[in-house]
Amino acid sequence: MPQLLARALASRESVFARMSRLAAQYGAVNLGQGFPADAPPAFLLEAARRAVGTVDQYSAPAGLPALRDAVGTDLGVDGADVVITCGATEALNVLALSLYGPGDEVLMLEPVFDVYLPQARLAGADAVTVPMTLDPVAGWSLDLDALSAAVTPRTRALLLNSPYNPTGTVFSAGELARIVEIARQHDLWIVSDEVYDELYFGDAPVPLRTLAPERTFTVGSAGKRLEATGWRVGWIACPPGLSSMLAGIRQQGSFCSPAPLQAAVAAALPVARESGFYAGLREEYAERMALLAGGLRDAGATVFTPRGTYFLTALHPTWHAETLVEHAGVAVIPGEAFYARHAAPTGLLRVAFCKSRDEIARALERLTAARNVNVP
Repeated sequence: MPQLLARALASRESVFARMSRLAAQYGAVNLGQGFPADAPPAFLLEAARRAVGTVDQYSAPAGLPALRDAVGTDLGVDGADVVITCGATEALNVLALSLYGPGDEVLMLEPVFDVYLPQARLAGADAVTVPMTLDPVAGWSLDLDALSAAVTPRTRALLLNSPYNPTGTVFSAGELARIVEIARQHDLWIVSDEVYDELYFGDAPVPLRTLAPERTFTVGSAGKRLEATGWRVGWIACPPGLSSMLAGIRQQGSFCSPAPLQAAVAAALPVARESGFYAGLREEYAERMALLAGGLRDAGATVFTPRGTYFLTALHPTWHAETLVEHAGVAVIPGEAFYARHAAPTGLLRVAFCKSRDEIARALERLTAARNVNVP
């Protein structure tokens, strides 16, 4: 019998899917995988009802013109430079296949979101990671000199996530300016994963495309913005003139994102902006974050307050994700899931607060009990 290729044999269930499966198995509160507890907003659902039965056939691979224009208006770019994808994961894969290949290196930060490394490998490139620093008091920081030193003649692109999953970091304008300086000095593409661009606490993130429009590809997600992660509607905002080539790559995969959902998102994006939906979402998540962070601290964890995303990171000397889900009935993501080249800080956990207040309260009760009984 023929055998699958090594890349297929090496594939494993993602840690997010595994922890969700274990949460269901043990009846645990799932603070691991980042899907919201709340339903999508009514204006999005109503737009979908109008679209189903009307917009039901293939769209062009680049996406429905109405959605490309809506995303372009929202981001301040020409809609002709936007490509619609099946979620941000496909967007990132299209960029991996388009920007780097065998013999190339792509520079990224560690802890690293789980799809970045395998997508680089599947494109034939080598991933080079620069570790973030975690100080028990100051929290997460990036050594920009180390980032610059990691560039080699083989480096083709720099992949950045801000707001940053899992750390919750939002890079400052000064940090981004230095990153752009490095990219221009070495003539690198920039892939800016900005799926959490509307989920921030404090000053709004600076979009990298505003600093380096000639080399920045911005990845976005309607699922993250509109509480609809299963809809799989994402996008790439490209440097001028490159969208048609990326659309040509993505048509060899899913061909197009679901057309009625594209139409619904096109109608919903201006409503979300004009109605203050994003501001309300940030306010609600800030309160849930405070509830979760306070409870974790009471249970003995060191918590690092995020400036963006709907995750926080925490350190606990005795908690381990694999045993918490079974013995405490709470699913979280172990910090080592985000590390491949460097060692994860001991006791690091990523915890989601995009869950209901009731779920967060029940999880905290269980974690407090787990602390008292010293979960193995």
